[in-house]
Amino acid sequence: MPITHSTARTLARAAGGVTAAGICLLGYTLLEARRPVLRRIDVPVLAPGERPLTVLHLADLHLTDRTEARVAWVRELARVRPDVVVNTGDNLSFASGLEPLARALEPLLGLPGAFVLGDHDYRTTLFRLPTRYLRTNPVSAYEGLDEAEIALPWEAVRDLQASGGWTDLTNTRGALITGGRRIDLVGVDDPHAERDAFPAPGHPAQESSGIAVRDRDGHRLRIGLVHSPYRRVLDAMAADGVGLALAGHTHGGQLCLPGVGALVTNCDLDRGRASGLSQWPGRTGTSEATGDMYLHVSAGLGTSPYTPVRLACPPEATLLTLRPAA
Repeated sequence: MPITHSTARTLARAAGGVTAAGICLLGYTLLEARRPVLRRIDVPVLAPGERPLTVLHLADLHLTDRTEARVAWVRELARVRPDVVVNTGDNLSFASGLEPLARALEPLLGLPGAFVLGDHDYRTTLFRLPTRYLRTNPVSAYEGLDEAEIALPWEAVRDLQASGGWTDLTNTRGALITGGRRIDLVGVDDPHAERDAFPAPGHPAQESSGIAVRDRDGHRLRIGLVHSPYRRVLDAMAADGVGLALAGHTHGGQLCLPGVGALVTNCDLDRGRASGLSQWPGRTGTSEATGDMYLHVSAGLGTSPYTPVRLACPPEATLLTLRPAA
């Protein structure tokens, strides 16, 4: 059946409308990725009578020499004056992000803090088709490449944070003191890069310093740090008595659908926990989750420089207020 002139015009208008909508959507996703927010979340993890503690959670900065607005925004976070700062890794996209990282963290490094590294502290960001993340087991972008050619200055990233007094939790235990109060810590290197080795049971050397903060069960509060929230690490932390685990890596899904949420997590964590506060292994609000470890997964502040877009998932840092359980 031949296409009439009027039909052709209708099809052309429809194609033009779809193209315009696509351009508008792309513009919005580019804009959203450049509008970070500071989320504030209460975590009822402390024992009755304990004074609240604030923890600033940073993740996935993915800095380069072209992310000055992100650097300036992170520097402004010092104004919230948290009791503790935690950084769960992926600070760089390229080696050019090291100097911007130093400037971003400089106002925060005098505060008590702790950190772990992510895969993008060890290896540079490469272009790969984003659709690979939709696979059950996405193929590594680094397979077959020379590690020396893709290495990032991870030692400098580590030393920068340690120079400010932050506790390096790479496959180890530690503690920090804030206001005369001690928080026990445990962390692992990045499971996504298969560098994790959960540390043996024990207490940190600083246990004689400060007054231990107590969790809702009356035990010494222990916070766990990991970049990628793989189930094996979360299980180990829960078994270790961690009251609150902090992670990043997922970008919250980065491109989310209203009413659906994240499509991927880039690890074996379920999509329902791609960002925000939940519990592990139970579901928050269910009887099975009573007493379970709290888990906060940050949607992070950055993106890959090759896919600088976000949808229904703005970049974020989070101010967690640890409060007594009801």
